[in-house]
Amino acid sequence: MDPRFAEAEAALQAGRYEEAVRLTEAALEADPKSPARLYRNFATLLVRRQDYARAAHWAKAGAEQHPKDADLLNLLGVALRRTARPKEALEVLETAARLSPKNTAILHNKGNVHNDLKDGPGAVEVFTRLVRAQPANAELQRALGRGYLHSGDTAKAEMRFRLAVKLKPDNIDGWMDLLSLLTDAYRMEEAAEALDKAIAANPASAQLPEAKAVLLRRAGRRRDADAYLTALAEAQPDQAWIHYQIGLTVADYDRERANRHLRRAFELAPGNLDCRLSLAESLNRSRYGDESAHIEEAYQVVKGGLGRPITKPTHLKIASEVLMRVGAHAERDRLAGFAEAGRRWAEAGMHAPLLAQMARVETPEDRRELIAQHRIWGDLAQAQAARKPISRPGPRSPDGKIRIGFMSSDLRNHPVAYFALPLFEHYDRNRFELYCYSYNQGEEDQVQRLITRSVHAFRWWKDVSDREAAQRIAQDQLDILIELGGSTHMNKLAVMAFKPAQRQASWLGYPHSAGPSAIDHIILDPHLVPKDPALLIETPLTMPKTWLALGRTFRDAHDIAPDLAEERNGFITFGTANNPHKYNERLIRTWARVVRAVPGSKFAFIRPEGNAPSFRQHMADYFAAEGVSADRLVFHTVRGAHMPFYNEVDITLDPFPLTGGTSTCEALWMGAPVVNLRGEALFERLSYSILSNVGLAHHSADTLDGYIDIAVKLAADREQRRELRRNLR
Repeated sequence: MDPRFAEAEAALQAGRYEEAVRLTEAALEADPKSPARLYRNFATLLVRRQDYARAAHWAKAGAEQHPKDADLLNLLGVALRRTARPKEALEVLETAARLSPKNTAILHNKGNVHNDLKDGPGAVEVFTRLVRAQPANAELQRALGRGYLHSGDTAKAEMRFRLAVKLKPDNIDGWMDLLSLLTDAYRMEEAAEALDKAIAANPASAQLPEAKAVLLRRAGRRRDADAYLTALAEAQPDQAWIHYQIGLTVADYDRERANRHLRRAFELAPGNLDCRLSLAESLNRSRYGDESAHIEEAYQVVKGGLGRPITKPTHLKIASEVLMRVGAHAERDRLAGFAEAGRRWAEAGMHAPLLAQMARVETPEDRRELIAQHRIWGDLAQAQAARKPISRPGPRSPDGKIRIGFMSSDLRNHPVAYFALPLFEHYDRNRFELYCYSYNQGEEDQVQRLITRSVHAFRWWKDVSDREAAQRIAQDQLDILIELGGSTHMNKLAVMAFKPAQRQASWLGYPHSAGPSAIDHIILDPHLVPKDPALLIETPLTMPKTWLALGRTFRDAHDIAPDLAEERNGFITFGTANNPHKYNERLIRTWARVVRAVPGSKFAFIRPEGNAPSFRQHMADYFAAEGVSADRLVFHTVRGAHMPFYNEVDITLDPFPLTGGTSTCEALWMGAPVVNLRGEALFERLSYSILSNVGLAHHSADTLDGYIDIAVKLAADREQRRELRRNLR
């Protein structure tokens, strides 16, 4: 036997792990026909050290030499499972089980993989056999419960979870499985009762108090969660998880405080990706102080974590959003492809990141894939709602009025309110009653007060779960409920999955089918409806001309300069105020091509990201790739006060494929013409609809070359631009 095996054993005994590994690898490479026990011992060591990729490599090498060694195949199956290769792991473990059918360790590992794959029947078959032999084994009872859960038999799953924690009260995973089952079924009081029992049985556990905070937050009781966690922080000031959970809990209503706690969590646990990426997300959403500095810090925090695999859907979402915000598209694309990312989010019940997916669409197949991703989310939301449906009141007394509900947390100083306001101010009160539903965590502003005075009822619920909100809405006995928010921040799209109104529709807030089939209609206009019906899930409810109108917040606001920016500056300025989540590399390089084609012209970004060094550098790099130098870029760093800067722009270049909406209206209102590229899907036709309704459909193109040609010709037509500047409003 190679003497290096003995040297490796000595190194291991002395605590020199890397040296022991190096010596063993060299010995096995020199003599691949080494005995199976040497491969087994080495693979076992690697698995115990959680060095799973290396364990898989050497267990596989050993299995090739000793294909009938069941224990070696078992180790290979474990290592493959731990490296997220469950199908390969199952194949290996099935071979091992055939070689050693009475080996319970192999069966246990095989059952775990069935559960990983959510193959309930397969897991139930394996663990039923094991439980019969060891009925008092709490971990086997829990695993059998998971199998029943994946089979859709929640009653049997609950029974097994409860038995597992009765047999072994310190089985934290069993308590967590029971808690998850109860909360998914919206049995919040029972979940809270079980959690209190678990904490009493495991007073030293940090995981269970953390679960209590999450439960309170999921039930919509953020202030209760805040108070609970704050008391824990006073007693345990150096616990990273407490600061982390406080940050998540208070972020919507106290961002500055959230950042303090998330920074502290990151300081205490710098290797924890949850702490790192949650801090980055909160910084990315911070509007106080120097917003560009927050954005830049968020990017640097994310970059610091990119050396590790980004596997959790929540981590992928945060990293993708921050990278897009600064224009780091190549880094974003390396995290996950279009289909992979979207499906991971949808299957994890995450709708919000699907909005940014629209900017990544390039082909007809991508458009259909995006529809599929929304369907996955919608089906999941409806399946969850079906576990505990809401109750419905009987028919209301007829009074001759149609009762319409509008659900959005953006019925405040927000673009959604800009377009909904005319409806609230001008509806026929003799024929209709309007109800509004908001979950806004901020303070009431002037626009929200105006809407409140204009409608029959404004329900403002800060602390409420999705199901509870749906139940309360059902009590209002609406004829139709229209959601306006999609999955934008603080909205509750999942409420629609409970079908709280007999008819439901989407309007304004989300430029795509939301996903749930419980939403009957989507309100559009003739310019927005895709030619291919497969690009919508809901049935279009088509307005005769336009799906939106400008509210009073636009009227007479912001003076238009009497002359053109070109006349003051001596050169043409193209520009955009659109959010970077609509950007992609092809788009930015197309903008650069337009600037290159107009001698002396410049491009202006009217964005709060403008002072972030990384945003500036990425934009400069994209323009440089098309031969446009950085001195032709202008950055107006503003938030909310951007409208006057349209006076500094001659022509607005619309993003694509996800076009402008609010920004298109704002540019036109300020007399700055918009050049658009229209596509097939709803989100590719927003600006085309607006331009068509103001008589400028000829500013929309169907090809990239056409888009560039329109922009260049418009730059040369000073008289047309002067006419639009003076009269377009």
